[in-house]
Formats: sequence, C-alpha cells, structure tokens
Amino acid sequence: MSEPSLAAGGLGDRPDLRTMAETMARAAGLESAPVAVFLLAPDADLAPFAGWEAVEHHRYCQALMKARAGASVILEADELACPAAAKAFGFRSLTPALETGKGLVGFGIVAEPESGARMFQGMTCLEPGTVARLALCPLGEAPALPDVVVVEGPPEQLMWLLLAEVNLRGGERLLGSTAVLQATCVDATIIPYIEQRLNFTMGCYGCREATDLEPSETVVGFPGGRLAQLVDSLTFLGDKALPRSRAKRAYQSLNSSGGATEEPSPFQRKDPS
Repeated sequence: MSEPSLAAGGLGDRPDLRTMAETMARAAGLESAPVAVFLLAPDADLAPFAGWEAVEHHRYCQALMKARAGASVILEADELACPAAAKAFGFRSLTPALETGKGLVGFGIVAEPESGARMFQGMTCLEPGTVARLALCPLGEAPALPDVVVVEGPPEQLMWLLLAEVNLRGGERLLGSTAVLQATCVDATIIPYIEQRLNFTMGCYGCREATDLEPSETVVGFPGGRLAQLVDSLTFLGDKALPRSRAKRAYQSLNSSGGATEEPSPFQRKDPS
C-alpha cells in the first residue's frame, strides 16, 4: 500500500489527466466522468483543494455520485454518514448492530446475523488514523494523479477496462473481490488502493439505495498509478476489437440466415422495438 495522498510531500508533476480522461471516455464510450479519489493524510497540504465543496452528512457513494456529475468535493471523516464506510476508511469503529450482523438482518440483507458479522470481518479496511478526509472530482480536473480512479457505468463499457488490464497482465485472469456490500468504498476504492490492483464489483445494496446508480450500471476501481498504462491498453482495444464487437456482425448474420427461433421461449428477451 502506498502512502495516503499528498502526505507532507506536495503534488509533484501533474500528468495530462484531462487528455487521459477524455481518451478513456471516448474509447470505452463512457457517458459520465471517471472519478479521481484522493485519500488525504492528516498532514496533507489542502491548498490544491481550496474552493472545493465540503459536503456534509454524505455517504461515500453519494460523494462519488456528485463527482461523477462534475462536482469537486471534500468529505471529512466526521461527515461520512455511512458507518460501514467510516469503519473501512479507518474513521470510526463499527456500530454494535453492524459488528454483530444484526443490522444486516434488520435490512433484510442476510437471514442470519452470523453471515452479516462474517461479511464485516472480511472487509478490507485502512488503518485508523492514516486518512483524515477524502477528496473526489472528475478525473480530468484532478490537481494531481489520484490514489484511485473509480468508474461507474454499464458493464459493457467497463468490460473493456477489464480487458485492457488483462492485456497488461499478459493474459492473466482477473479476480474480483466483493461481499455485495460496500461496493464503492471497499470494492472500488480501498481494495484497489491497498492491493494496488484493479477490482470490479456488481454494486451493493447501499450504493444502489443511496445514489442514482442505475440497475444497468456497475463499478470498477483501479490505482491511479495504473491510469496511463490502462489508457494505452484501452486505446489499443479501441482500434479494432471494441468497434468490431459493438458492430455485432455475428449476431446480425445469425438473424439474417434465419438462425433465430420462430417461437421464443418464455425467457427470451423481448424485441426492444
């Protein structure tokens, strides 16, 4: 795990994040901005974030939602409203209801409290006191290379980011880690930061209940230091594989040759027209 962002060292050189963000969005067809996330140490220089909106009583996923829509926000430890995310970022201890798993039973997320307790026991967390606040903004407007980049969108668009990473790993299969709990904070932010790798998730109860994340969208996160390589790899895919896949020629050929069944099963998708 690298040190929290901007800890007594300043910003350093700023890469061309706007161009990289635009290239990523254009190649994958993203409809909203990738989000730069800074995990700010207690001694971090806050000058680069002057004028950013200090959001109050927000969940992390809600701050992420605002940054995805174009806002630059600061979320202080005391203003992080989600107790599970507060535990994950090292801000506060879990409430007894969550620690025992009984709180998740109350939400209807698990049937047995032991299952809920085990989900929290396996949650990847930052060491308490290493981070004091979080700063989030559209990637192209970030004042420096962020600790983590979080991308929300349809699975087909995010799939190309995963394939770009597979290319960078020489064909190695990717493993995603999730408990379908804390998807944006743990799965897409803390795991990429601590393990320094891309992680993907299907979302969770909390982020889908608390934000405008659509049923047709999910989330991926990766370390900021991986950004330039991923953009290059994604650009490679955009030259041939990506447009060929989206053209759906094999599917069109199947339909034109009469390969589709005349009587659809009850599970066959309806004609979108």
